[in-house]
Amino acid sequence: MLIYPSMSDQPSKNPKNTPAKVPVEDIDYSHLEPKIYLLPNLMTAGNLLCGFLAVLSIFKGMHGELELLQGIEGVTHATIHDYYEKAIFFIFGSCIFDLLDGRLARLGGQESPFGREFDSIADVISFGMAPALLVSKAVLFNLPTEIEWIGWVVSFSYLLCGAMRLARFNCLAAIPQGKDSNSDFLGIPIPMAAGFIASLTFLLSNFYEVGKDLGAWNYVLVGVTIGLSILMMSNIRYPSFKKVDWTTKGSFWGIILGTLAIGLIFNETTRSYTPAVIFTLYLIYGLVRPLLSKKIRRSLSETIGG
Repeated sequence: MLIYPSMSDQPSKNPKNTPAKVPVEDIDYSHLEPKIYLLPNLMTAGNLLCGFLAVLSIFKGMHGELELLQGIEGVTHATIHDYYEKAIFFIFGSCIFDLLDGRLARLGGQESPFGREFDSIADVISFGMAPALLVSKAVLFNLPTEIEWIGWVVSFSYLLCGAMRLARFNCLAAIPQGKDSNSDFLGIPIPMAAGFIASLTFLLSNFYEVGKDLGAWNYVLVGVTIGLSILMMSNIRYPSFKKVDWTTKGSFWGIILGTLAIGLIFNETTRSYTPAVIFTLYLIYGLVRPLLSKKIRRSLSETIGG
C-alpha cells in the first residue's frame, strides 16, 4: 500500500512563514476611517468659527489703534472698543457651541476620538488664542514701558497652560472609564477660564473704553490671568455637568436660579455683570468644594441637576 505524504508533510516554500506581500494600492483602509458625526462636529465647527472671528476682530482693533496713532479720519476709540467688544461676544458664542457639541454627542451616543481631537483643536483657538490676544492687546498693552513685556509673557503662559490642559484631558479621556468613574474635570476647563476673562473684560468695558488705560485693573487682570493658568494645570476638581441631559431630574430651586440667570443676561441693565458673576461662582466653587461636607455638595448637585 502506497502512502502519499500529505500537504503538511511537504517542506514549506516560505521557511519563515511570513505572510505574502500585498501591494499598497490593494490594501483596504476604509475600516480605519474615523467616525465623523454631523451634528456634534457641526457645533465644534461653529465653536472654531466664533474663535476665528474673535481673533479677526481683535486684529481689526489692533489695526485701528495704529490708524488712530497715524491720525486717520473716522477712527476713534469708540470704533476700536466696538471691535474688542465683538471679540468678547464671539468668545461667549464659542462657549455656547462648546457646550452643545458635547451634549449632542453624549445624547446620541456618538462620542468619538475624532470629535474629541477636533474639539480640542477648536478650543485652542477659541479659548486659548483669542483670550490671550484679548488680554495682551486690548487690556495689558498700556503697561509701563519697562514692564510691558509682562503682557505677552502672561498671555502666552495662559495659552501654553490651556493647550497643555487640553492635551492632558485627551490623555485622561482615552483611558477606559467605568460606569461609576468620576466625571469631574481635573483643573478648571479652558472654556470656563476663557469665559471668565471675557466676562471680566466685558464688565470693565462698561466703565472704561477697552483700548484705553485701565489703571489698577491692568495689574488685577495680570493676576487673574496667572491664576487661571495655574488653575488649568492644577489637580483641583471642577464639576463637568456631563450627566445633565433631557432626562435629568432637577429641583424647583435649580429651575428658578436658571430662569433668573437667563433673565439677568437678557436684561439691558444687568447683562454687563451677570456673566462675570456666573463664571466667578463656578471658579470659586471649585476652590471651596473640598471644604464643603458631602451633604452640602450633594444638595448643590441636586439643585443644579448635576
